Amino acid sequence: MTIHEYSATLLNGKEKALADFEGEVVLIVNTASNCGFTPQYKELQFLYDSYKEQGFSVLGFPCNQFMNQEPGDNNEIASFCERNYGVTFPMFEKVDVKGKNAHPLFNYLTSEKGGILTDGIKWNFTKFLVDQRGRVHKRYAPNTSPLKIKDDIEALLMNN
Repeated sequence: MTIHEYSATLLNGKEKALADFEGEVVLIVNTASNCGFTPQYKELQFLYDSYKEQGFSVLGFPCNQFMNQEPGDNNEIASFCERNYGVTFPMFEKVDVKGKNAHPLFNYLTSEKGGILTDGIKWNFTKFLVDQRGRVHKRYAPNTSPLKIKDDIEALLMNN
């Protein structure tokens, strides 16, 4: 299995096959608009702008499972991300990232790279770096600055 077996719905309501990202390094992040880590959107956008021409994407998956920190609808989420952080990377509809209704993609990600103490996602802005073949390379804690992932992104891009 790889992430390329999955699809998800973008904020605009269109279904997006993750196979469209085959050959790219991808950083998948569960996001929220009202979280202490929300300013990471700025760093995620910086990484996307810096490396998209080399075959890198950030995929944002809003989630409201952690203290209701993403209460908005698709339009509110899109507007917030664009207005406050200039987000241009793909953003998907709100999903569950844990529990019985978790999106299958997140079940796959957490089965491939478990966390500390538990494999489940414990908070917003958990990040998964995926290689060009769709395999999970590494998992990062919510408090890991996206800029600290830069070296790992560059290493994967050079291995293409």
